[in-house]
Amino acid sequence: MPSFFNSLLGMFSYDMGIDLGTANTLVAVSGKGIVLSEPSVVAVKKGTNQVLLNGDAVGLAAKAMLGKTPGGISAIRPLKDGVIADFEITEAMLSYFIRKVHNRKRMIKPRIVIAVPSGITQVEKRAVISSAQRAGARQTFLIEEPMAAGIGVGLPIEEPKGSMTVDIGGGTAEIAVMSLAGIVEARSLRIAGDEFDEAIIQSVKAHHNLLIGPQTAEQIKMKIGSADELETELQLEVSGRDMGCGMPRRAVVTSQEVREALNEPISEILGAIKSTLEMTPPELASDLVHQGIVLCGGGALLRNLDRAISKAVDLPVRVADDPMTAVARGTAMVLERLDLLSQILETEEPN
Repeated sequence: MPSFFNSLLGMFSYDMGIDLGTANTLVAVSGKGIVLSEPSVVAVKKGTNQVLLNGDAVGLAAKAMLGKTPGGISAIRPLKDGVIADFEITEAMLSYFIRKVHNRKRMIKPRIVIAVPSGITQVEKRAVISSAQRAGARQTFLIEEPMAAGIGVGLPIEEPKGSMTVDIGGGTAEIAVMSLAGIVEARSLRIAGDEFDEAIIQSVKAHHNLLIGPQTAEQIKMKIGSADELETELQLEVSGRDMGCGMPRRAVVTSQEVREALNEPISEILGAIKSTLEMTPPELASDLVHQGIVLCGGGALLRNLDRAISKAVDLPVRVADDPMTAVARGTAMVLERLDLLSQILETEEPN
């Protein structure tokens, strides 16, 4: 009887593809494209898991509170390094996003495809499935992020030829070579956008004796950050707290400083790309000489990152069209072909 009831509710639900990211969550619906893109942040009453605003203090509303909350409120990012760090808050966040896509309706049971990092454990995968099902999913499928990204950018991942993506999100960098609808060689690094931001925070502290927050660091990265030399170097005035006197103060940060700060995390990603290529079978490696590497994720928007990678590995590198939505678009495309692509998904028995 419960199965029949779930199926009935499913008839009134939109099946959804979700890129459940450390920094941002994107939701795609088959035939509609990206319908939601919001920060993976939840505001709760301090010391509890009670989500504020009657369960709606999620996403953009909650991110605005990061670093600015009074004593009784906590703004939480429930995912860390691409995996669930807070089970109940992740469930609340998914429940909110599912309701929002369905215009706040509560009696819905969609099928959901969720993209997860390729390096997570079976326990971490079960945590994602359980959170989604408790949040209202009728059935949950998992797909590895590199596979979803490859599908989303239109790579021929089902053909007997090599395709390679580098997906740099907020919590992880996913590097993979794919062929015949499978991942042949991959690396999953817990070094990505958050590490970039932390490196910038430490650089501003060292160069200017100024303490800034993660959101300011993100703005610096987006406005003047780069992975390789710029034709015209940039600078940006930022505000923070003086570490000497404790008073608010301004400072001018340069793109050279930011590039120097980002050198270490970018070097680790370059090293992982090289090691992935070194372990790739020769026939697939030869395909990559022509096919090249496709960059996805928010990190792909860092200026001249494609040039830095191309210099390091001597292969053509391009940034995907709309790289931030590549994984989410891939999950929606999988929904349209569930029967054909079931071999690349993981799931548990439906509720």
